[in-house]
Amino acid sequence: MTPPGATGAGENAGAAEPSPAVSVCPDILKKRADFLAAARGRRQAMPGFVLQGRARGDGSAAIRVGFTCSKKVGNAVARNRAKRRLREIARLGLPGGGRAGWDYVLIGRHAATAALPFEVLRADLARALQRLHGSGA
Repeated sequence: MTPPGATGAGENAGAAEPSPAVSVCPDILKKRADFLAAARGRRQAMPGFVLQGRARGDGSAAIRVGFTCSKKVGNAVARNRAKRRLREIARLGLPGGGRAGWDYVLIGRHAATAALPFEVLRADLARALQRLHGSGA
């Protein structure tokens, strides 16, 4: 017997497509080799973070992104807060400003990533992507 209010057609019966207001998240880098490869690519420093990027050249159209904050950023609470902010600006900015087939790594900065206003971080990401790709890249 199904509980009241349930359709009985399965767990995902009520699940619909994501709303158009939710942007698609890029794939997440997790392997150390991917981070090291991105570190050998291009780099653009901004006041709130450092952006590293490289074209993978594997034929995949996916945008991949990684996040890192060293202990210089602060304790675990400060590092996690900085990474949450970096994840959100990447979620909002990379689908429109990133290039297909590229890996990006966002590196948090001490006392800046968590302290700067969110809109400043978003604008910095857009500027960093433009500078990273340049006009001839």
